[in-house]
Amino acid sequence: MTVQPVSTSKVQSAIALASSRTGVDFDYLLGQAKLESGLNASARAGTSSATGLYQFLEQSWLAVVKKHGSEHGLGWAADAIGQSGGRFTVSAGARQAILNLRTDPTAASLMAAEHASDNKDALEASLNRPANGTDLYMAHFLGLGGATKFLKTMAASPQASGAALFPAAARANRGIFYASNGQPRTVAQIYDRFADKLAAAGADTQATRAANLQFAAQALSMGDDTTVVTGNNESATDAMSWANQAMTKLGAGKAGGDSVLRPSPDHARLAYMMLARMGG
Repeated sequence: MTVQPVSTSKVQSAIALASSRTGVDFDYLLGQAKLESGLNASARAGTSSATGLYQFLEQSWLAVVKKHGSEHGLGWAADAIGQSGGRFTVSAGARQAILNLRTDPTAASLMAAEHASDNKDALEASLNRPANGTDLYMAHFLGLGGATKFLKTMAASPQASGAALFPAAARANRGIFYASNGQPRTVAQIYDRFADKLAAAGADTQATRAANLQFAAQALSMGDDTTVVTGNNESATDAMSWANQAMTKLGAGKAGGDSVLRPSPDHARLAYMMLARMGG
């Protein structure tokens, strides 16, 4: 059986939905997915069990589904997951179905957002400072304990070798921990590379959003009788109304008069969400 790839627009729509439901920044989630899988919902790593849009390892996936699955319609999966000896287990009958959810853009995005939110709280408590997007990415990449170790080491000894600190991760991700000449990268260099990649992904998102918002404004000015997109056959006004309702639910418009076409930074992702939904 041939598995059809999930379109980029549907992937972005799933990420936007996860952002709106959890409050985790859309740009961060999109940037993380770009780095992890290139927005390929079916991506599989060749050196580990990492799978899907956010390249969740099996144990990491089972942990986050057990904790948050019931909040997002995955109660059946959460209930099927147990824990024994520090590891998460699933009966043979349900195991593959739960692991396969990693390739579902909506499930993967929701769990990635919840995972990021949990990591943000834990990192900030441990580091005694705000956690930024690169910090959160390190927590996804190395696990919470590994990221805490990495970030504390970087603060004290930025020239320390990342491969020496994380030999197993370095073996599975040689291109991250070693330069092209074989020299091990320092923790500061590894961190800066991830920061640069997330920034580049964010810049692409901002450019796309600006173009899409301009298109939406032009489409809406044509009147509600004009269908401006294919897919759901939804008019521009209907889509705008949906997005405004979503913003209202998150408290937009209480101050400053937020609108879909001129959103605040915290709610800009909802305008993109509307556009992704229109084009789904």
